[in-house]
Amino acid sequence: MSQQSTRRRVALVLILSLIIVGLVACSPQPNQEVEIRIGLIIPLSGDLAPVIGQPTVDAAKLAVQMVNDNGGLDVGGHKQKVVLIVEDNQDKPDGAVDAARKLIAQENVVAIVGPRLSRNAIPAANVAEEAHIPLISPTSTHPETTAGKRYVFRTSFVDDFQGQVMARFAAEELGAQKAAVLYDIASDYNKGLAEIFKQVFEESGGQVVAFETYTTDEQDFSRQLARIRDSEPEALFLPNYPNKVPLQAQQARQLGIKATIIGGDAWDAEMFANYPELDGAFFSTHWHPDIANEQAQIFIEAYRQTYNRIPNEKEALTYDAFGLIFQTIHNQGQANPESIRNGLYSLERYQGVTGIIEYKDSGDPVKSAVILQIKEGRTIFYKLVNP
Repeated sequence: MSQQSTRRRVALVLILSLIIVGLVACSPQPNQEVEIRIGLIIPLSGDLAPVIGQPTVDAAKLAVQMVNDNGGLDVGGHKQKVVLIVEDNQDKPDGAVDAARKLIAQENVVAIVGPRLSRNAIPAANVAEEAHIPLISPTSTHPETTAGKRYVFRTSFVDDFQGQVMARFAAEELGAQKAAVLYDIASDYNKGLAEIFKQVFEESGGQVVAFETYTTDEQDFSRQLARIRDSEPEALFLPNYPNKVPLQAQQARQLGIKATIIGGDAWDAEMFANYPELDGAFFSTHWHPDIANEQAQIFIEAYRQTYNRIPNEKEALTYDAFGLIFQTIHNQGQANPESIRNGLYSLERYQGVTGIIEYKDSGDPVKSAVILQIKEGRTIFYKLVNP
């Protein structure tokens, strides 16, 4: 062999050695920490930020912290750190779309939790579905959020169910023969829930004597409420968001409306208990600490120790959304979007804080509804309604 050939051979061996060393250095090692990046979309600005924004972030941080404090999530026998990436949707549909796109394209998340409100969850869900990224909304109850989608899930019941529950509650439990409705016509959640209530209440033998609408920015509801007063309803259904319901209740009572006020899961139990105009009101929701299971007791205590307050149902649903993702990744032994999606559909009877969660033919779990009553400055458990 010539001296030139020997030099070429040595050079080739060196090059191959460097390539092998580089590949080994770049490949994940058993002890090397790998991040699991999960996104959260929530309004951190706007009117609802203090009510639903920060509490949701608190629940999400607690879920992640409890996993990371244990060394990370066990994935195929290796512990991996969970990283939470929060995006503000400003409580706007366009903001929700931008947040979803950023989490997917720039932050490389494997799954998304949120948005909570249906008006934001529906457009964000469309983005996630197109990108094949699993999205779990904790509290979006509008059917369109998951309709026709294979990557979009929720931890709550749907509006069809809670609308039926409250319509039958008004007719059967309250004995109301006449009901009135006031709702935001510009919001999918409010409009859908109002229409379902009207349909089922009338099917139950009652009459909806006033079906009044307003637009999101309105603050004076006296015109609509005057017509409601004149129709003399026994129940007034307000399927609206926390920044509107107390004002509507105050104006209703000022106009002399004595009907029992009822609502849906968008109501804020802790906040509304402080309004005397809502004393005696009933609303549907997903969970209450008084009916907590073993998992819920652990969650409640951890939440209380961390934030010095008792969590509400919306924080519990957020915690369950993260729990579902963690359990699925652990079961699948992989942390990628496709395995998470497949794992959610194959997950059998996940015991969450808010009850059993299981997905079959869609991203909608079959769940019970809880009816709460506001009474003497407290929100108390009234009854459980099974599907």
